[in-house]
Amino acid sequence: MIILSIETSCDDTAIAVVEVGDGKKPQFKILANIVSSQVKIHQKYGGVYPTLAKREHQKNLVPVLTLALKKAKLLKKSGGRFRDELLEKILKRERILLKKTKTFLKRHKKPKIDLISVTIGPGLEPCLWVGVNFARALGYSWELPVFAINHIEAHIFANLIERENGIVFPALALIVSGGHTQLILMEGLKKYKILGETRDDAAGECFDKGAKILGLKYPGGPEIETAASKFIISNSQFSICLPRPMIHQKNYDFSFSGLKTAILYDFMERPKKTRRSKKYIQEMSYKIQEAIVDVLISKTIRATKEYEAKTIILGGGVAANSELRKQFQLAINNQQLTIKFLVPPKILCTDNAAMSAVAAYFHWQKNRETSWKNIKANANLRIT
Repeated sequence: MIILSIETSCDDTAIAVVEVGDGKKPQFKILANIVSSQVKIHQKYGGVYPTLAKREHQKNLVPVLTLALKKAKLLKKSGGRFRDELLEKILKRERILLKKTKTFLKRHKKPKIDLISVTIGPGLEPCLWVGVNFARALGYSWELPVFAINHIEAHIFANLIERENGIVFPALALIVSGGHTQLILMEGLKKYKILGETRDDAAGECFDKGAKILGLKYPGGPEIETAASKFIISNSQFSICLPRPMIHQKNYDFSFSGLKTAILYDFMERPKKTRRSKKYIQEMSYKIQEAIVDVLISKTIRATKEYEAKTIILGGGVAANSELRKQFQLAINNQQLTIKFLVPPKILCTDNAAMSAVAAYFHWQKNRETSWKNIKANANLRIT
């Protein structure tokens, strides 16, 4: 089986082609996983500007599709035949994409793929709709089934790509990104219960806002991590003390708005020369990262013990943070937990379409195909 997957939940235009091998346990092989980033476009805003991101998705989807199919050796030229009666209706709100899609379909034959998957939420609604309508257009034109995918669920399934040993249940999934911080109990594949989530800012958003306060570039997570890696504890000069919001509360919810405020207050209280110095930025970056990592690990380990989990799953853009990955493994080792710790390769932590293709396979197993006519974006979609 070969799956073509589309992801436009935020500012990355991503298309992947994934082959699923036969056997008792599915083997996922990435034939192509193309991601076109808009980071440079949004940097001057300090975050993603949805209307601009939507326009860029319209420009990027067909070139990214072409590159993905070419890399997977599935791109066939010369006189493609397709149904175009409803294309105008499907892509009526994406005029740029409509023109590019028609040109592509006229020049290329239908590729040898078995199904299409697309992220429908959660995410930025204008961005989601571009990907959804593109998937609907391809599903209609190529007469292929289309599967609607939850973005959070896809981050969980990123852990099954090119991995021989799967998830042992019950499992705890911690999904941390710019827009989400959720702790999810999994009693089986597609059996979810949200134990806790952020009440305000997500962990990734706190990284971004902290970086912005310090004058670092967007996205802030990698910038904070780089600056923190240069800090030497023995050289501490500024006695920075940041809170660990909700770390001792018995629930599994998160809150990072207070941490963001504490960062700002400490920054504003410093002399201008101090707060712009490399030493202060490095030390503050270290403290920001330490505070966020402490909260995430503490809550997850406590939930692991309470629910007797056999696996901890890490996913989302913040999961690419090296210190978070390192401290999670140390906490598991120090507490002598006999538990599997799954975290994807860094390239599969950030938004990509390969992870959505894996989720689509399990939807296909459960016969959860959705008619292209009925697929809709849902910016506030919950995992169920």
